[in-house]
Amino acid sequence: MLEVLKPYIKEIDTPLDVNLEIPHLAYIEAKKKNPKILLFKNPVDGDKKFDIPVMMNIFANDEVVEKIFGKNLDEIAKEIEELIKMKPPKTLSEKLKAFGKLFAIKNTIPKSVKTGECQYHIYEGEAAKLSRLPILKTWEKDGGKFITMGQVYTKSLDGETRNVGMYRLQVYDDYRLGLHWQIHKDSAHLFWEYKKANKLMPVSIAIGGDPLYTWCATAPMPPGIFEVMLYGFIRGKNPKLVKCISNDLEVPADADIVIEGYCDPEEMEIEGMFGDHTGYYTLKKPFPVMHVKAITTKKNPIYYATVVGKPPLEDKYMGYATERIFLPLLKTTAPDLIDYAMPENGVFHNLILCKIAPRYPGHSLQIMHSLWGVGQMSFVKHAIFVDEKAPPLRDYENLTRYILNNFDKEKILISKGIVDELDHSSIEELVGGKLGIDATSKELKKERKLEILKDEELLKKLQEVEPLIENVKQYMIDTKNPICVIKFKKEKSAKEIFKSIKKFKENLRIVIFINTDEIDNPYMLVWRVTNNIDALRDIWIDEIIGIDGSNKNELDGFNREWPPDVDTTPEVIEKLKSLGLIEGISQEELRKYQVI
Repeated sequence: MLEVLKPYIKEIDTPLDVNLEIPHLAYIEAKKKNPKILLFKNPVDGDKKFDIPVMMNIFANDEVVEKIFGKNLDEIAKEIEELIKMKPPKTLSEKLKAFGKLFAIKNTIPKSVKTGECQYHIYEGEAAKLSRLPILKTWEKDGGKFITMGQVYTKSLDGETRNVGMYRLQVYDDYRLGLHWQIHKDSAHLFWEYKKANKLMPVSIAIGGDPLYTWCATAPMPPGIFEVMLYGFIRGKNPKLVKCISNDLEVPADADIVIEGYCDPEEMEIEGMFGDHTGYYTLKKPFPVMHVKAITTKKNPIYYATVVGKPPLEDKYMGYATERIFLPLLKTTAPDLIDYAMPENGVFHNLILCKIAPRYPGHSLQIMHSLWGVGQMSFVKHAIFVDEKAPPLRDYENLTRYILNNFDKEKILISKGIVDELDHSSIEELVGGKLGIDATSKELKKERKLEILKDEELLKKLQEVEPLIENVKQYMIDTKNPICVIKFKKEKSAKEIFKSIKKFKENLRIVIFINTDEIDNPYMLVWRVTNNIDALRDIWIDEIIGIDGSNKNELDGFNREWPPDVDTTPEVIEKLKSLGLIEGISQEELRKYQVI
C-alpha cells in the first residue's frame, strides 16, 4: 500500500523531537490546501535517536483516501445499498448478479494465518519496552505521550464477539498504558463483562499495516459486528489475521507494530489531559490500565500516528469516508433521508446537515428522533434539515443562506439526550441538550421587517445599554434571518446581556454571543459555537433568538471544570520556521486556523 501512496509522501530528513515538534509540523501540514503524508525519518527524544520512522497524516486528502480504499467512496456505498435492497432473483442474469454480491460477503470473513510480517521481531518480558517506540507527546498540556493511531483489539469473555476500535493510549511507563475506553464504546462494554467476572482482559494494539484497517477501527459498525469484516468487503479479499504471541487475540498480519498485554478490570488510573479532536483538552479522569507483555514488529516497521486538535485535520478525510459509506445504512432507519454532511468544523458529532424528502408535517422531527437513536448518531448535538430544493450540503455559503431564508423559530426542537463523553459544555456529564431545526421550504408567516444598521452604528447603539459589548459583526444580512455575532467581556452572563438588548427587535433577529476571538472568522466561529452550547441552557427563543457560544463559568451556573483550548507552543513553531520546515501555507491561513 505504501508503494501506491509514494507520490503523496513527503520525507522529512531533519531530526525532529517526538515531543511537540513532529506533531506540530503534521498539524500545520493538515491545514494546507493540498496536504501530504509526512514521513519523519529521524525522530528523536532529546538526545535519544529512534531507528523507527514516524508516519503522520496518512489520510492526507481526498485523492489519498481513494487510493487507500481502492475505489470511489460512493461506489462502496452503492455496493452496500445494493446488498441491503437485494431481492430474490428471478432470471438467470439476476441470479448471476446476486451470486456475485453474495460472493463479496464471503470475503468479509477473517482468515487466520500461522505467521505474519508483524512478528519478525519479538520482544517479551522486560525487553517489551514502550520506550523502543517513537511515541509522541502532541500538546504542551498533555498528560504525557500518547499512542494516537492504535487499533485496539479485544473480544468478549466467551470469545464469540470480537472488536477493534481506535482509542488513544497514554504511556504511564515502559510497561503500562492508559486505555481511553469511553463509556459508550464497544470496548468499554466488553470491559464490564470481565469486570463482572473478575477476570483479566486480553488487549492487543496494532499500529500501521494497511491503512484501511485503521479506518475500519473508527467505523461505526453495529454492536457485535467485527469491524475488520468491513475491510474484507471493501478490499474484496479476506482480511489475514495472526494470533498474538502472549494472548489469544488476533491482529492484522501486516501490522507494523503490535503491543500485546492484558487489562486488570480492578485497576484504574488517572488518564489525561489530552488535546482532543474537539479542539479542547479532555480533562483528567480514571480509565483502565493495560499491562504490556510483548511487542512485535515488522523487519523494518513504521510508527503511524495522527494529530487531533482544532480543525481542519486528518480526521476530516477519515470522517468523510465514514459519512459516504454509511449513508445507505442510515437510510434504512430514515428512508426519506437523501443525504447528510458532518462538517469538520462542527467536529462531526456537534453538527449534522441533512437533506430529506419531506412528505407530511413533522417529518423532519420524526427523522431527527430516528437519527438521535441510531448508534453513534445518538451523540449528535445539533441537526439542521433542508429539502430537495436546497443547494448541495457542502456548498456551505449558499446552504446557510437557504437555511436562514427558511428559518422559523416555531420549527425549532430542543430536547434532552446523551452526548459524547468528550463534550465539555453539557448541563451534566454525558447528558445534555439536543437542537433540531426544520429549515425545509415552506410558506413562512410574514416577519416584521428589519432595519439593518452598519456594524459600527449597531455597536454604538448596543453599547449604550450594555458597555460590556466589545464588538459586533453581522452575517447574511440579505436573508430573512440575519445573524449578529456579539463579542463581550465575560463580567456577567450572556443571558443577562441578551435581556438588556432584546428590545432592539427592529435591528436583530438571531444573536450569537462569544467571549473569544472568532468574530471575523466564520469557519472557526462554527467550531467554537457548536462546541460551546448546550441547547437546554444556551438558546433563548423570544422576539429575537439568543445563542450563548461563550466559554462557560460560574456566571452561567456552570459548575464543572471548563477545559482549555488546544493551542500550539510558540517556541516550537518558531523552531520549525527557523529550520525552513513551515512552507506552503500563508500567515493568514495560520491565523485563520488559530495555529499562531
